[in-house]
Amino acid sequence: MPTVPFLGTTISAMALKISVIGTGYLGATHAACISSLGFEVVGIDTDAAKIAALQNGKVPFFEPDLEELLSAEIASGRLTFSTSFDDLRDADVHFICVGTPQVKDGLAADMTYVNGALEAIAPLIKAGSLVVGKSTVPVGTAARLRARLLEINPDVDLAWNPEFLREGFAVDDTLHPNRLVVGVTNDRAENILKEVYAKNLAEQTPWVRADLPTSELVKVAANSFLATKISFINAMAEICEAAGGDVTVLAKAIGYDPRIGSRFLQAGIGFGGGCLPKDIRAFMARAEELGARQALEFLREIDSINLRARARVIDLVRRDLSEDLMGKKVAILGAAFKPDSDDVRDSPALDIAVQIHAAGADVVVHDPKATHPAKQRFPALTFTEDIDECLREAEIVLHLTEWKIYRELDPSVIKGLVKRPILIDGRNMLDRSKWQAAGWHVRALGRADTN
Repeated sequence: MPTVPFLGTTISAMALKISVIGTGYLGATHAACISSLGFEVVGIDTDAAKIAALQNGKVPFFEPDLEELLSAEIASGRLTFSTSFDDLRDADVHFICVGTPQVKDGLAADMTYVNGALEAIAPLIKAGSLVVGKSTVPVGTAARLRARLLEINPDVDLAWNPEFLREGFAVDDTLHPNRLVVGVTNDRAENILKEVYAKNLAEQTPWVRADLPTSELVKVAANSFLATKISFINAMAEICEAAGGDVTVLAKAIGYDPRIGSRFLQAGIGFGGGCLPKDIRAFMARAEELGARQALEFLREIDSINLRARARVIDLVRRDLSEDLMGKKVAILGAAFKPDSDDVRDSPALDIAVQIHAAGADVVVHDPKATHPAKQRFPALTFTEDIDECLREAEIVLHLTEWKIYRELDPSVIKGLVKRPILIDGRNMLDRSKWQAAGWHVRALGRADTN
């Protein structure tokens, strides 16, 4: 069995014990997946209710395949969860997976949880341990944390290993990543991480060794590029509307260019969630701190285009109903920021629902998985788990999250439920001709009105 050096000694790679600090979306997924590779893993969190749920095999959020994997790993005895930091003393590798939300009074990332995690574990971890950051942080954070760690405990080290999870595909993305990026300052740290990810390396997963700043920049650069591509096609949707063009055909045509590619060229109400919006804003804030504000000035317009797409949907609603929305029933299909997730953070769908409700409309929202978290965040809205109830007597229907269940709706059948058969496809994902043939008036961003 392969071995890895630990301060002049060697231990069996599979004898490596792993701790994961933070058991939210990233941490819970990482802990279960690393356990499934054969390692003994302990997940640590200060939220007792969350830890109790996880220890009982229950995931406090929706992510396909994760709960089954979690239950299997707990049953195997390799995976445990605890609220006590003392339970990570025997671990050899410590992954920091806590959140970095946007600060309330600015664009920057809130480093409270990352800083707190490091301060909590630094005095406890044993000599030879490796702390590995996975949280998305402003560039320069890893070097600062490493210096602080060595100040408290000089016999340990720190590396950075950014995550690239897609909600809805997190388990597969963790077990079969399309690349592994490690920010290290020495060969020893890299070798330890190679043992953790030995199975991935055996599968020929690309391995990128970087310095600490570059490893931090990879994640925010990738998210900024994706956000740019999404906002670009939404900007083209605005031009198509003004010129009488069709953005779906335009996207198809330019997507054949191998330099561009077709992915993320789906015009609609834009991006949301807990990563892209706050990450690009934190990136802008950090660039300004570094004296490089102009380099990322374009991201301000990217953010603006993204938010403008939401406002344009509301303009369409007013165009088809009236400027005065008071008392109009509006059916909203979708609350999560994307399908196969119950994440409603910065959800474009919910943002639109809230704005229409604020204008006086009677808004009813349906989502297959996100009803509970959406209701917790916006209790003033009306939610239902019955699609028919959502649609009944609606004067307009807004398709805002592209769940499969909505694509499978029969427009001829549900036409009998609504008061007026008007549809706004905010994701450009429904079969427009099928809905029109059933007698619906259909609008979508970036497409001329052909009804």
